[in-house]
Amino acid sequence: MRVSLATHGGLAAPIIRRLPPRVLDTDQLPGDAARELRRLVAAAAADPGAAGPAPHARDAMTYTITVDDSSDSTTLTSSDTGMSPAFGALLTWIERHLG
Repeated sequence: MRVSLATHGGLAAPIIRRLPPRVLDTDQLPGDAARELRRLVAAAAADPGAAGPAPHARDAMTYTITVDDSSDSTTLTSSDTGMSPAFGALLTWIERHLG
């Protein structure tokens, strides 16, 4: 399974939009970490939160997490102002493991 993280918006939007998504491959992770990532993806897919930033938060960051498994692809999108706790946990885990 490959998981990519793309960020959009925020005060550094002109710089960030030129950066490619960061990618994490479960084949490169220890077994426990890969299982935890799968669990977090399932939880976030069940409750991703709002897709875009609230109208009053135009500079909020938006995060797109794309999960490519051998059989299908899932894209989850949320923002600083609308993400669910499950999406936030997944985002934090991914950012920590991307370095």
